[in-house]
Amino acid sequence: MEGMTVRTRVAETVDELQAALADDAAFERWYLAVLPRVFGYLMARTGGDVELSEDLTQQTFIAAIDQRARFDGRSDSATWLCGIARHKLADHFRRRGRDDRRQMRMEVHEIELAAGPGAPHLDIGEREQIEQALAALPVAQRAVLMFVALDDLSVTEAGRLIGKSQLAAQSLLHRARETFRRAYQGTDQ
Repeated sequence: MEGMTVRTRVAETVDELQAALADDAAFERWYLAVLPRVFGYLMARTGGDVELSEDLTQQTFIAAIDQRARFDGRSDSATWLCGIARHKLADHFRRRGRDDRRQMRMEVHEIELAAGPGAPHLDIGEREQIEQALAALPVAQRAVLMFVALDDLSVTEAGRLIGKSQLAAQSLLHRARETFRRAYQGTDQ
């Protein structure tokens, strides 16, 4: 008898999600019912960062709708959504870690590019100038420069990533270095 109860509950939970996704009014009721739990879960784990929690909550619901066929009803839909939210949060932290490491490498490499070998360490103002000089680069030039300088890719690999030939990537890299130097020195108009 207990097996029937579990199967009945699983079927009801799956049916609840299917019904919510089939009708706008049902979806709104379901969304409003589970939203506080998912958002609260994320707020507790992001240090109260409302904007980040909102973004991750949105990503969670989008992923849930895309992956609705995976919902097997062993838990209620809010628990399932919190599991998805956990993965979205982990993705965020991994991305943030990669971005922080990339930013650190970029600062070191760009300081070397701008100052040349054997130059003294730069202060905060000079680092800001480097960031501004990088921001002044056109997107394709910045991408090639970052792939080559930061990610240690070959010019050919960097070109392939942005859909350019080796020759075009070499040209972009040359122009990127020149534009960066002019912008860093304040002579770029």
